[in-house]
Amino acid sequence: MKKPLSTSIAILLAVSGTAIAAPTVASLTVTQPTAAAATVAAASPSTLTPAAEPQQADLRLEALGMGDMVRVSVFRNPELTTEARVTEQGTITFPMIGDVPVTGLTPQQVGNRIADRLRSGKFVVNPEVTVSMMQVNSRQVSVLGNVVKPGRYPLDSTTAHLTDVIALAGGVGPTGSDEVTIITNRGGKQEKVNVDMAEMFRRGDLTHNIALEPGDTIYVHKAPMVYVYGEVQKGGAYRIEPNMTVMQAIAMGGGITPRGTERGIKINRRDGSGVKRIDGNLTTTVQADDVIYVRESLF
Repeated sequence: MKKPLSTSIAILLAVSGTAIAAPTVASLTVTQPTAAAATVAAASPSTLTPAAEPQQADLRLEALGMGDMVRVSVFRNPELTTEARVTEQGTITFPMIGDVPVTGLTPQQVGNRIADRLRSGKFVVNPEVTVSMMQVNSRQVSVLGNVVKPGRYPLDSTTAHLTDVIALAGGVGPTGSDEVTIITNRGGKQEKVNVDMAEMFRRGDLTHNIALEPGDTIYVHKAPMVYVYGEVQKGGAYRIEPNMTVMQAIAMGGGITPRGTERGIKINRRDGSGVKRIDGNLTTTVQADDVIYVRESLF
C-alpha cells in the first residue's frame, strides 16, 4: 500500500529538521570561563592605576621678553620668514600685519597669534606659523669665578636650577671649590645664599639645588691650595682635598726625585701672626696655603 505524498513530505521534513538542528545547537555552545580567568577579568579593572599626568613646563621660563631674538616662518610662504628682536614695547614687527605684542607669551602662543592675524586679514589661507628662539636676552644669569666657561647663560624650563647652569658653564674648574655663592633678587630684596655642592650630593639632599631666576649671579670660589716645591718631580699649586696629608700633596707633584729625601720636610704655614716655618713629615695634615719644601738628600 503506497503512503500519501503529504505523509512522505512530513517524514522528510522531520528527518531533515533533526539533522540540521544538531549542528545548530552545537554552534551555539558557549564555553564557561574558568574560575581563575574570571578572577583575573574581575581584578584587572581595579588593579589598573591611572597614568601620572606629565608635569607642566614652567611657561614663565619659556616666555619671550625684551631683547629676545626670534625667527618666524610660515609654511609654504618663505618670503614671510622674519628675524626680529622684541622691542622695549614688547612687540615684534611682522610683514603685512605690523606690530605684534609678544611679551609674556611662549613661542607657540606667538605663532598662534600671528597665524590668527594672517587668517583674519585674509593674507594667508590656513597659515602654519613657527616661532623659534634665536637668542635669549631677557632671562639670563651670570656665572663667575672658577668655572670652565664664565659668562651669562639663558634660563629655560630645563636649565632653571643651580647645577644646570654650572653644567652649562662647563662645570667647576680645576682650581674651583665646592663652595658656591648665589646672589638672588626676589621682590627687590637681595639675598646671599651659600651652597656646598659636594655636601649636597653626598647627602642626596637636593633641596639646596636652588631654582634660579633672571638676574641671579653665581660665584664659584677658589678651592684652598697647597704649594709644593723643591726636590719633587712637578712642583706647583694643588687643590687641597679633605684631610690631605703631606704625602698626598707630594704625590700630586709626581713624588720625590731621586735626589730628594723624605726627612727634613719643611712647611711654611700662615697664622694670625704671620708665616712660620715648621717641621713636617709625610703624615702631617696640610692646611690652606701651606708651602711644602722637600730638600735635597745629603747622601
